[in-house]
Amino acid sequence: MKAYIFPGQGAQFAGMGKDLYDQSEKARELFEKANEILGFRITDVMFDGTAEDLVQTNVTQPAIFLHSVILATVLGDDFKPEMVAGHSLGEFSALVAAGALSFEDGLRLVAARANAMQKACELQPSTMAAILGLDDFIVEDVCQQVSDVVVTANYNCPGQLVISGTIAGVDEACEKLLAAGAKRALKLKVGGAFHSPLMESARVELEAAIVATEIKPPVCPIYQNIDAKPYIDPALIKQNLIAQLTGAVRWTQTVKHMLEDGATSFTEVGPGNVLQGLVKKVDRAVVTGSAALPQ
Repeated sequence: MKAYIFPGQGAQFAGMGKDLYDQSEKARELFEKANEILGFRITDVMFDGTAEDLVQTNVTQPAIFLHSVILATVLGDDFKPEMVAGHSLGEFSALVAAGALSFEDGLRLVAARANAMQKACELQPSTMAAILGLDDFIVEDVCQQVSDVVVTANYNCPGQLVISGTIAGVDEACEKLLAAGAKRALKLKVGGAFHSPLMESARVELEAAIVATEIKPPVCPIYQNIDAKPYIDPALIKQNLIAQLTGAVRWTQTVKHMLEDGATSFTEVGPGNVLQGLVKKVDRAVVTGSAALPQ
């Protein structure tokens, strides 16, 4: 079975999407429609902006979403997913690509999500850190020992977790995790504590927008971040999208479930190839690749 996977924040790069814009009339139409919906020319930032310009959350998230969704659209009949999943933000890309969300509604939700998260980040200084070389349960246990807010936010692959919380909480957890045998504890250059309780204000803000948006049954199951299980029921998909902002991204578990359910190949749709590397860490034998424009 063909699985298609969609990247999240961090996959952006300067010049992203320009090849799509230049080579496909359909892509140009969608990019221009996005400029109208967003109220600014995001294409100028994507194609000609610096890496620093692209790091702003209100630019990064729509930019990655657009790259992924427009590429899936341009693939046309070559895009035949039998299962889909997205990493954090990528879940929205996956829903649009699988026909559950319209392009316009997906983009509006992603823009609302980015703005809500930006606001939540400004309420309290917070951060995230990658922890390498420890079992999941040790990271979870250490986070529970810290009095400040710090939680496991991303289960990326075996031996690579991301923790999220207040600056003091993450700093203390990093010290304890290094003492517990972590190979590395790397603070990430992010706006704040994504996928933690510190995103509660963003979750509340986004909930109203998600509830008001039409979601249809997707053409294939979507494996959602919150519990790594497959869904096709629009009501449950909405609940999981809302929970995602303050819940962990269970990517390791998602890949394992997709493999158990018959995935034979994973194609990454969007900028970069980070997710392919994570899939290989779960199962080295599985076939992975990047979606590419038809020649």
